Amino acid sequence: MSMHAGDQVGEGVSAELANFLRGAVDGRPVKIAPSVCGGCGGRVFFVLVNASGAERQCCACECRAFIADSEEYWNEDAWEDDEPGAAGCPCGGEEFEAAVAFTLSEDGSVRWVTVGLRCVKDGFSGVYADWKIDYGPADHLLTMV
Repeated sequence: MSMHAGDQVGEGVSAELANFLRGAVDGRPVKIAPSVCGGCGGRVFFVLVNASGAERQCCACECRAFIADSEEYWNEDAWEDDEPGAAGCPCGGEEFEAAVAFTLSEDGSVRWVTVGLRCVKDGFSGVYADWKIDYGPADHLLTMV
């Protein structure tokens, strides 16, 4: 999959995951950012996901963090029939490299958040959560990976 001229890929995102995320979005420019643990700098995570959010836990130090604006919707009232569950690979692996593709509108505003995970056991990549951002400004989300 070729990258869009307006794409920006953060340092540390594997080529495999960046290419997968590029193919998973609708053709608009994206900023792809890696998940990096704020506690120890780790890049491998256990991840809880539902359709509109994700929370990651560092495999090295167990530090937890929400991805983008997930924390705002991470409660039983918002879940209804979509309670978070552990992300898993078809191979059975549960440890992932994580990255987020932020799809941008024409004016450069964040409009979609797509969470991509790449299994460290077998390299399988998938979109595990994807949600629309319907408020602005939302540039603060670009640092919440």
